[in-house]
Amino acid sequence: MGFKKLFNSKKILSLLAVFMLLGTSLLFAQDTESAGAAASPAADAVKDNGLATAGYYILLFLIVCFIIGIFGKILRVFDLTQQIQGKQPINWDNVMGVMCLVFLVAGAYGAYWEFTVQGRMILPDAASEHGVKWDEMFWTTTVLTMIVFVVTQILLFTFLFRYRYNKNRRGHFLPHNNTIEKVWTIAPAIVLTILVIFGFFTWQQITDNVDAKGQPASINVDITGHQFAWELRYPGKDARLGATNYKLVSGSNKLGINFKDKYSYDDLQADTMYLPVRKSVRLNIHAQDVIHSVYIPHFRVQLNAVPGLPTFFKFKPTITTAEMRIKLDKPTFEYEILCNKICGGAHYNMKKIVRVVTEAEYQAWLAQQKPYLTDAIKKDLKFAAEKQEVQSKRLALNN
Repeated sequence: MGFKKLFNSKKILSLLAVFMLLGTSLLFAQDTESAGAAASPAADAVKDNGLATAGYYILLFLIVCFIIGIFGKILRVFDLTQQIQGKQPINWDNVMGVMCLVFLVAGAYGAYWEFTVQGRMILPDAASEHGVKWDEMFWTTTVLTMIVFVVTQILLFTFLFRYRYNKNRRGHFLPHNNTIEKVWTIAPAIVLTILVIFGFFTWQQITDNVDAKGQPASINVDITGHQFAWELRYPGKDARLGATNYKLVSGSNKLGINFKDKYSYDDLQADTMYLPVRKSVRLNIHAQDVIHSVYIPHFRVQLNAVPGLPTFFKFKPTITTAEMRIKLDKPTFEYEILCNKICGGAHYNMKKIVRVVTEAEYQAWLAQQKPYLTDAIKKDLKFAAEKQEVQSKRLALNN
C-alpha cells in the first residue's frame, strides 16, 4: 500500500518535474558561463567543474526519480484495471518480498565492489617494525566484523522474503524466549571479548616499544607543529637535543631553543626528515598553538601534538624509500608526515617528506645540515646579554 500512496500523489510528480527543470537550467547556465570565460583562473575553473558535476548528478538523480514515479503510475493503473475486470490485483506483499531479495543481491554486489575497487586504495604493507602487528590487529578485527555483517544481512533479507505476509499462514508471536536472549547476548560478547583481548596485547607490544623501558633510541628527532607547518630538529655531534622554552620563541628562534643549555649549540634544522633504516627512532612531539596530530601512515604512526604536553613515539623503519619505490613501482614515491587534526584554514599545508635511507646516506645527509644557532640568533643573544648587563649596572648604581 505504501507504493500506491507514493505514486498516487500528483504533487510529487509535479515537484520532480520542477526539480528536473531547475537541474537542466543549472547545467545550461554553467555551460554558458564556462563557454563565455575563455581564460578564467585555475581556481574558477575548479569551482566551475565542481558546480557542473554537482548539477549533472542532481539532474541524473531527478531523472531516475521521475522514471520511478512514472513506473509507479503505470503499476497503479494496471492494478486498478485488474480490479475493474474482477481479476487478481497486484500482490504488493510478494512484490516487496522480491524487492528485499533484489536489495540483498544489489547490496552484496556493492560490498564486493567496495572491496575490489576501493580496497585497492588501502595502504601497502607496513614499513615499520610495530606496523606489522598493527596490521594484524586491523585485519583480525575486519575479518570478524565482516563475517558478522555478511551473516546478519543474509538472514535479515532472506527472512523478510520467507516470512512475507500470506493470508493462508498464521503468524506466531514470541514475546520472550530465554534461549534466543542468551544466544544474541553471549555470542556478541564472545566476539567482542576476543577483539578486546587481541587488541590489548597488540597495543601492549606496540607501547612497550614506545615506552622508555629497554634500549634507548638510536636517534632523537624533535617535531613541532604550528599553524601551518612542521618544524624538525636533529641533535648534532653530541647526539643530544638541547632544552626548549616557549617563552624564548621569537622571529629568529622559532622553536624557543634555550641556548644556555650547552647541548643546544649544535642542534640541526632540517626541511626533510631523514631516517636510517632498521634503527630505532624516538620522535619527540610538540605543538605551539593548537592541537595537531603527527601522522605517518606508512609507518602506522599517529600521535596527537598537544600544546604544553610533550609526547613521544618510538618506532623502527624497515623499508627504505628506494625499496618502497621499487615495491610499489612508483619512482616518485615519498613517505610523508601529515597532520591528522583539522587545525585551521591551511591545515592541508602541514606536510613533510620522510626519507628512509641507509646508515651511510643518513650520515652524509646529516653532515650537510645547518645548525639552529644562526647569525641572527647570535645577534639576538648578544643584544639580550648586553641589555641584561646594562640593567644590572643600573641596578647596582641605584643601590
